[in-house]
Amino acid sequence: MKLANREALMEKRAACEAALKADDIRILVCSGTGCVASGSRNIYEKFVELAAQHPHVDVQFDAGAAHVGIKKSGCHGFCEMGPLVRIEPYGYLYVKTKLEDCQDIWDTTVLGGKPLHRLMYHQNGQVYEKQEEIPFYEKQTRVVLKNCGHIDAEHIDEALAIGGYAALEKALFEMKPEDVINEVSISTLRGRGGGGFPTGRKWQQVARQKETTRYVVCNGDEGDPGAFMDRSIMEGDPHRMIEGMIIAAYAVGAQEGYIYVRAEYPLAVERLRNAIAQAEAYGFLGEDILGTGFNFRLHINQGAGAFVCGEGSALTTSIEGDRGMPRVKPPRTVEQGLWGKPTVLNNVETFANVPGIVLNGGQWYASIGPKNSPGTKAFALTGNVNNTGLIEVPMGTTLREVIFDIGGGIKNGRKFKAVQIGGPSGGCLITDHLDLSLDFDSLKKVGAMIGSGGLVVMDEDSCMVEVARFFMNFTQNESCGKCVPCREGTKRMLEILERIVKGNGTMEDLDLLEELADTITNAALCGLGKTAAMPVMGTLKVFRDEYIAHVVDKRCPAGVCTALRRFKIDPALCKGCSKCARNCPVGAISGQIKQPFVIDTDKCIKCGACMDNCSFGAISVEK
Repeated sequence: MKLANREALMEKRAACEAALKADDIRILVCSGTGCVASGSRNIYEKFVELAAQHPHVDVQFDAGAAHVGIKKSGCHGFCEMGPLVRIEPYGYLYVKTKLEDCQDIWDTTVLGGKPLHRLMYHQNGQVYEKQEEIPFYEKQTRVVLKNCGHIDAEHIDEALAIGGYAALEKALFEMKPEDVINEVSISTLRGRGGGGFPTGRKWQQVARQKETTRYVVCNGDEGDPGAFMDRSIMEGDPHRMIEGMIIAAYAVGAQEGYIYVRAEYPLAVERLRNAIAQAEAYGFLGEDILGTGFNFRLHINQGAGAFVCGEGSALTTSIEGDRGMPRVKPPRTVEQGLWGKPTVLNNVETFANVPGIVLNGGQWYASIGPKNSPGTKAFALTGNVNNTGLIEVPMGTTLREVIFDIGGGIKNGRKFKAVQIGGPSGGCLITDHLDLSLDFDSLKKVGAMIGSGGLVVMDEDSCMVEVARFFMNFTQNESCGKCVPCREGTKRMLEILERIVKGNGTMEDLDLLEELADTITNAALCGLGKTAAMPVMGTLKVFRDEYIAHVVDKRCPAGVCTALRRFKIDPALCKGCSKCARNCPVGAISGQIKQPFVIDTDKCIKCGACMDNCSFGAISVEK
């Protein structure tokens, strides 16, 4: 049903609100990629089956016939605890839910109105009944992610019921295009894709171009290892991002838009297609939107998963059907972007911030966080941290708050060592940076960057040389090959790092790494190439002693690098059973039965078979 005008939209929204309120109880089953992979679809189907068996439910809190709504929500963020199930109106969150738990949840909570404590989050002996009280959520400020996990991700009516497209309504009927751009400029919203360019300024530059054919493009090509912020928004609240794109199109006078999303995100693609079709059916996309004469169509373009296509000019080239490779600038994308026309290019999170800014005003957004980096930022918190998942915090939040308060500290009580922020384009932060403000300017001062928002936490047992090798291997594989500094420079750097982790490096190699990094940074064609060496330079700067240990002592202090491992047998723990000697493929272990055995390090090939076969924990890697 196409909504022909503002009155029709208001009537439809009222009907959607009434329908939402008709659900006395709502069971929100997390249906983001992570929980789906853990079996949440089966859990959803089980609840649907139970609801069908009880069409009119007597619930304790109402004492009458009640309606139970079973919903597929987006990602709740607490990925470490999935599959997750939220029960409203109670606000209960059940973690690590299994198929066999569904009946118990139905009987205890849906029918009985009581919490099921065994499925709730526990920490230090405390049970957290309400989702918002869990430390992981309590210290977050959710703006972009506020609906993820709280609405049905597959139905536009739920988005409308909680205010979806209200910002578009305000923009079309109460604001001129320049007013929209002005509010975005006042908000000081900076691009959340990594560059941090002021969004309002970018829109102004497109709007003032003489060429009247313009495009709006959303960068959903999230390629950083460990990053899944944009994917979760597209899966959990696609209409919020789409609304932001429509508002951008209205502001700059564009009539066509593209969402560039990697084909590796099938669920995001499916939900985006569904959302676009629903938005077209209601008249939010297409011709004469809400009777205003404004036209805008939206298309999805699936990328093949090339990291370089996260760069603006490579992305637009890929949409045009050519191989995604960056070009020399100027001209910039705002002047000659998609098909040589002025183009607004922002990432998913940036567009998802726009509806809130239009509704609440730019000053509201600017009041959150530091002056020059206002608003919130979504981070994918992964690695050696207790509470991995998707979080959103105000800019200016410290690394300590993110890792130890929200993240719950380092796994297994180990010590914090470092965090790689911003993926391959980011930098390495250490203990000295724990109280550093996470914002664009503060991170730039210490040689790091927020990037798209990946946070990979590492503990004391992480080898920083291997970390650098991992990221350089990724960058080298993803280099498009167009410019020599990136194509050849990253290859040479990777070769050096591989020599070092194998114990064949020299001190001259460290000097060569710095020289190559300087050349790549200053001479590479695109932004991705210019930041390719950052993980190496970051680790070399703050963990140079580890590099020297690999090169001079031929030792990996963390005991990670296979070629440099040195195994030892603790005589106090060795029972002299000879199992290690019997399983050593090269006969490097000797000794007498019931006496401590010893390892001949000259013969040892570092395979680890001895440690794997020791039943008493007597064999370990020297550090």
